[in-house]
Amino acid sequence: MKKVTVEAEFAGQKFSITTGEMAKQASGAVLLQFGETSVFCASQSGPSRPGTDFFPLTVDYRERLAAAGRFAGGYLKREGRPTTREILTSRLTDRPIRPLFPKGFVDEVQIMSNVMSCDGVNDPDVLSITAASAALMVSGLPFRGPIAAVRVGMEGETLVLMPTVEQMKTSKLDLVVAGSRDAVLMIEGFGQQIPEKEMGDAIMFAHRHIQSLCQLQLKLVAEAGIELPVITEPAENPFYATLKADAYAALTEAKTAPKKQERAERVKALKKSLVEKYFPNETDTTAEGLTKAQFANAFHDLEERVVRDQILAGRRIDGRATTDLRAISTAVGTLPRVHGSALFTRGETQSLATVTLGTTRDQQKSDGLFGEEASRFMLHYYFPPFSVGECKPVRGPGRREIGHGCLAERSVAPVIPASEKFPYTIRVISDILESNGSSSMASVCSATLSLMDAGVPIVQPVAGISIGLVSEGDKYTLLTDIMGDEDHFGDMDFKVAGTGRGVTGIQLDLKIAGISEAIIRDTLEQALKARKELLRQMLTTIRRPRNDVSATAPKLVQTSINPEKIGLLIGPGGKTIRAIQEESGALIDIAEDGTVTISAANSQSAEAALARVEALCEEIQPGRVYTGKVTSIKDFGAFIEIAPGKDGMCHVSELSDGFVKHPSEVVKVGDVIEVKVISVDDQNRVRLSRKAVLLGKKADAEIGRAHV
Repeated sequence: MKKVTVEAEFAGQKFSITTGEMAKQASGAVLLQFGETSVFCASQSGPSRPGTDFFPLTVDYRERLAAAGRFAGGYLKREGRPTTREILTSRLTDRPIRPLFPKGFVDEVQIMSNVMSCDGVNDPDVLSITAASAALMVSGLPFRGPIAAVRVGMEGETLVLMPTVEQMKTSKLDLVVAGSRDAVLMIEGFGQQIPEKEMGDAIMFAHRHIQSLCQLQLKLVAEAGIELPVITEPAENPFYATLKADAYAALTEAKTAPKKQERAERVKALKKSLVEKYFPNETDTTAEGLTKAQFANAFHDLEERVVRDQILAGRRIDGRATTDLRAISTAVGTLPRVHGSALFTRGETQSLATVTLGTTRDQQKSDGLFGEEASRFMLHYYFPPFSVGECKPVRGPGRREIGHGCLAERSVAPVIPASEKFPYTIRVISDILESNGSSSMASVCSATLSLMDAGVPIVQPVAGISIGLVSEGDKYTLLTDIMGDEDHFGDMDFKVAGTGRGVTGIQLDLKIAGISEAIIRDTLEQALKARKELLRQMLTTIRRPRNDVSATAPKLVQTSINPEKIGLLIGPGGKTIRAIQEESGALIDIAEDGTVTISAANSQSAEAALARVEALCEEIQPGRVYTGKVTSIKDFGAFIEIAPGKDGMCHVSELSDGFVKHPSEVVKVGDVIEVKVISVDDQNRVRLSRKAVLLGKKADAEIGRAHV
């Protein structure tokens, strides 16, 4: 293949795609560049493994710090396992691509994206989706592309296409949308309580610009002389018609059991009886030569048909209406000793959330292309196998657990109070104890309740719900609060989280080749109604955050000092700060801007340390009376420490309201006396007067006697 480059101006910068120069042994490879950020992506196919009955697509995205001209900060300078950000971007790239391969295609496909250069201005994560599509378009694989993705930010009320990293720091919206020329395929966005109409407008704004990037890929294919493959649907499974005639009614009845486990048992029993009927005496084929593998695929397709037919007819498998929520149950303060806890149950999905409050030292620090970042709010999601009645090895968190946790975390993050108001580091753990649909949105609800139980003054309570879809031609049905079967056999899992004021998190996953604007806007409105009902029920358990944090949580207080006095607070070799910590029992953290955070096991220790810090670092104010200790005596006066490390000089003439020949006649080293600050000169020398304090007290006494 010859080298081909296509380019266009996009969002004010040059956007180019090159193929035919690199990785010529790969099925397809491209180098995509936007500004001076470059992403290389290769797609590779291979034969399927025997017995494979699913599409084995693998997507990997990697960011090497060398792309930004940086070394890793740790001991090892070579990249290891993927970071959380890399895993999330891999999932972001996978989701819009997967539904565009034909049903029955089971060849191995691997997509690898590497960030080759990063200009520090343009984030490469969203570019990975478009690069993956372009690599597939030139690979000869049966991919129904092209697709592309863009990021949308918001400055004030203005939507910004492909905002820079700097713009995203102040943007109240972070929205990534992927789609084809005709429809939206994937949405992932987070915002500061964005109203539904504005969110819908932002999604459609993104889709209009996606179309030009799709057109650029078609130009690449044409100039490279690549013929797109003709994609044909696989022939119908010969077992399907027989199975439908024999078992449609029985399977319909089995799928109407109210409980998940009961439905599964009924379906399992029916499937077993059909296997015995078609394959007597444990034979592997029927008299017509049909195999057990064909039977298994046909049974799955029939089960899908049964569920979809019921929904399109207005009947859900558990008897609910299309807009009904399942039964909701909430409780807070579920666990002792932890700093906050809540149990949220929606139908057969249950999340137990716990909150841990910590100090700034507990923040999660991570190194990436744009430097080191520190997170003071974390939400970790755990999905044990018993939650779905299975036995499996328990290892580290998988991509799904990381993805669901980050979705819930970023959906709740907009309502976390600023560090100035609530200086704690916050960690929420969501343990899924039972699962039958949308456990990530259950985690949003349980997290909100547990934060309120922990006394975290969240801005607004947040709830989340998932909306499903079943479509046939122009007819479609939206389903509030989908269950596992409705997710598995349906066309869409559209999760929306937010407050009563607007959306904080949104994620769309599809099994079909896109949805229209009408479906998107209808889904947002249906999700809003469900969210308001969820919030109403949640707030009957706890109306507002508790007034104070748990007695077992560390006590945190903050103050601000002049950054020039940080050295004074630390002292030579850390002597001063260590002394304050040892005497008070508190821990002290100092930020570069002069913010001092003090943490202790109890309020007394925290307040004692705060008093020492403020006394040490405050500005000496002329006219104010201080209680100080005499540190040395000279012939001309006495030196008095009025704050830690701060001495002033009281002249012999200012030690008393009468004549004093020598300072030792009035005071001695170690005496604690009250003195008034007369002045502070430009060299920060402090002049003190004990006489002014004595005369003031006499004057007060005279006034008191006059009143008597």
